[in-house]
Amino acid sequence: MILPEIGEEGQQKLAKSKVLVIGAGGLGAAILPYLAAAGVGEIGIVDHDVIEISNLQRQVIYKTDAIGKSKAKEAKAMIAELNPLVKVKAISEKLSGRNAISLFEKYDSIVDATDNIAIKYLINDACFVTNKPMVYGSIFRFQGQVSVFNYQNGPTYRCLYPDENSNAINCEEAGVLGVSVGIIGMFQANEVLKMILGIGEVLSGKILVYNVLNNEQQKYDFEKSDIQTITREAFEEKYNKCEVEEVSFESVLNEMENDEVLFLDVRNTDESPKISLKNQIQIPLMHLESKLENLDKKQTIYIFCQSGIRSKIAFELLQKHRFKNIKSIAGGALAMKNILNKKNSHEFTNFYF
Repeated sequence: MILPEIGEEGQQKLAKSKVLVIGAGGLGAAILPYLAAAGVGEIGIVDHDVIEISNLQRQVIYKTDAIGKSKAKEAKAMIAELNPLVKVKAISEKLSGRNAISLFEKYDSIVDATDNIAIKYLINDACFVTNKPMVYGSIFRFQGQVSVFNYQNGPTYRCLYPDENSNAINCEEAGVLGVSVGIIGMFQANEVLKMILGIGEVLSGKILVYNVLNNEQQKYDFEKSDIQTITREAFEEKYNKCEVEEVSFESVLNEMENDEVLFLDVRNTDESPKISLKNQIQIPLMHLESKLENLDKKQTIYIFCQSGIRSKIAFELLQKHRFKNIKSIAGGALAMKNILNKKNSHEFTNFYF
């Protein structure tokens, strides 16, 4: 209220604003409390995931006793305690082509707090169709990026990253220092507040790159590309196709010896934990499209990566090339290794007794 650039008028703008945050993980854990504390009137939180113990080193709004609970609902409870005047909607479902546009139309700005490349393109395209700004944040180990796309008809995510088939790994797979996501998330919250208040210089047509190890930051300019646009009809056609079919590894354990089944590992060759199954082949995601001749369309193909992100991209790639019997293994190699360890331990115990 004291700041002359904000004052009572600015506080009223905040109270009338509506912000949708996609993802209540590390970035969201920094973004949400600062938006709520600033007085943003309405906040939507989209996240279908539950809290795991490995999340707690960076998703600091959650407590140990919340493990196994919905991230969106726990984040809503946190905001209610921090600022009960904020209207919060917890949306415990996965963002998809079926719900993105209808959700985005209800909010003024959209915050990308995800670590999934495919979802970022979905958010970008839905923002373009609904004419909403997209506040972007991304982390890779000790480096983060921040930008604002589609702000006042400015450049979009596709203008900066036109290659939708690029390969990237998330925080669970690459590792991350908890404060890294906190810093980048606060940068994102800052961009949201600047847009609402109409102050400062919004990071539109610019990307901020910040390194937490040496505190160096750079800003790079990029231009709008007229070809990186999408119509509502094209959006519906692109995203309202068959959803990725996921299965648990436990449900397919009895198929490990089946010659009509193939387990496709799309991780890079140096990644751990190592998984060794009878009917298994490893083709890194970046090489998959050029090696499709190594796969038999008559087989049922179970795809896995490290934690279940890249396998979904591989699923869509195989689907595009008319593979029919394909499924993605939920949780990837990390979940598979735990299940295999339990299975082997159980078999040993039975033998011993």
